[in-house]
Amino acid sequence: MKRKTPAKAQAKAPSLYPWRFRTLVFFIGIAFVGLILRLAWIQVINPDRLRQEGDMRSLRTTSTQAVRGMITDRNGEQLAVSVPVEAVWADPKTVYESGSIHNERAWLALSAVLKVDIDVLKRRISNPKKRFVYLQRQVTPAVAEYIKGLKLGGVFLRPESRRFYPTGEISSHLVGVTNIDGHGIEGIERSYDQWLTATAGEQRVRKDRQGRVIERLGVVKEGKNANNLTLSIDQRVQALAYRALKRATDENKATSGSLVMLDVKTGEVLAMVNTPSYNPNNRGQYQSFRVRNRVVTDTYEPGSTIKPLILLSALQAGVTSWKDHIQGGPLYIGAKQIRDVSIHSANNLFDILRYSSNIGMSRIALRMPAQEMINTLSLFGLGNDTGSGLIGESLGMLPQRRRWSDIERATLSFGYGLRVTPLQLASAYATLANQGKRVPISTIKLDKAPRGEQVIDHNNAKAMMQALEFVVDNAIPKAKVPGYRIGGKSGTAKVAVAGGYGKDYMGWFAGFAPASDPRFVMVVVINEPKGSAYYGGAVATPPFAEAMGGVLQLYNIRPDAVPNAPPPSLAQMEAAVVPHT
Repeated sequence: MKRKTPAKAQAKAPSLYPWRFRTLVFFIGIAFVGLILRLAWIQVINPDRLRQEGDMRSLRTTSTQAVRGMITDRNGEQLAVSVPVEAVWADPKTVYESGSIHNERAWLALSAVLKVDIDVLKRRISNPKKRFVYLQRQVTPAVAEYIKGLKLGGVFLRPESRRFYPTGEISSHLVGVTNIDGHGIEGIERSYDQWLTATAGEQRVRKDRQGRVIERLGVVKEGKNANNLTLSIDQRVQALAYRALKRATDENKATSGSLVMLDVKTGEVLAMVNTPSYNPNNRGQYQSFRVRNRVVTDTYEPGSTIKPLILLSALQAGVTSWKDHIQGGPLYIGAKQIRDVSIHSANNLFDILRYSSNIGMSRIALRMPAQEMINTLSLFGLGNDTGSGLIGESLGMLPQRRRWSDIERATLSFGYGLRVTPLQLASAYATLANQGKRVPISTIKLDKAPRGEQVIDHNNAKAMMQALEFVVDNAIPKAKVPGYRIGGKSGTAKVAVAGGYGKDYMGWFAGFAPASDPRFVMVVVINEPKGSAYYGGAVATPPFAEAMGGVLQLYNIRPDAVPNAPPPSLAQMEAAVVPHT
């Protein structure tokens, strides 16, 4: 029999929608509607603030690394390259907030690897308000990896590059050097700084919390790629020249020495060296007297090396000829006597050059106006820019006067009263060896030879070349190169000091080879030799012969000297020269 539920019990059964449940549902609904409205406000009506907050956490601007252009010689051998290194920097605020400032052991290790005193490091990060300070620039990758392992909070690394010069001191004066920020401060590095410099670009990226790039959003700033530079020098010739010059300056205990070699046809610089030199990879050797490129910055009185140019001026003016007989005997100009070092009398142009006669030169110079000589020297490039493009190049000094005394004209004719750089004199002799055609000097490799300008009569130039070959054969044996015909002129000048001239000398030699068809011109200067010899024919000719012999063989130039042939006589030379027409 089925049991019936009492009516009272049925009345107390729970209701399906009690008031408390309805209240809860009501408030949940309000909250849900509020969330929907808030989401709509944030994402639809006013999304900028949320987007800004997200961008602040993920958007970054990164810079591309700017690598400086490479410098090479004419054969592609590297002279200056940029190698990757790292810069160590710190964020002092992060250092203090992370607590790494108290990690003494790690800071001592950092001090040791950077070779910076610990107190100096601590002073650099002592201001917790700073956000950036360099601890060390241009550390090697190995040091950078060690620093990463220290895990010092607030100490970071950033990539940069460092200039490296594979040829060291051999090419340092011409190539130059950069500062720690990668800008040229000497030589080619400075002259072509804009050409070699790259500009870093900037791009916008999005990163995740681990710092990984997850999206590239576009370029903010376009960068500029660096340009490479090919120089005219041949590093093999440069090494030969530097070795010969260094030996000469050491043996003669000279204050300094300079050597420059040019290609006669193109005007390209094949070698340019100085002593003392410096290693551009060692900034501790950076001293003003070492880094100066004396070939272009220093000026000297050229002494007897100027005599061929003055004689060409006289030939051009028609005041003398190769068959002219020059009066001998002593020469007085006012109260001053012009003297010769040689005891031989010079009665013609060949003997004037062979014996380097100041008396003979003075007698010819007194036949013509001084301005005639100055104009000819200017045509050869003296007193003018050579066109090398090197920073700091001196123009030298050609005297300009309204009135010239006889003694001033006389001393000008044998190389006193004017100043030239070794490069200017080399350019002048290259013009002579190029049969009177002058081409601008270039330190950059050329695609083709320039046209040049005919500045003197080519017949007179050819005759002077023959005369200078006669000079080497008969008076300057140390300048000879076995198997080749050499032409040139030595010179010796006193070093000018305040109020006059001191006791020191400088020795010059300017020459060309092979004399049958000149290809190379070289000028050597030995400044203030302290040994027993000081004449240019004794101190400047050995490095010339060594370097010139090396380059003639290196370029496989065919020997043009007749084996065992005696030097031509004076009569033969007089018969061989071509008179001015």
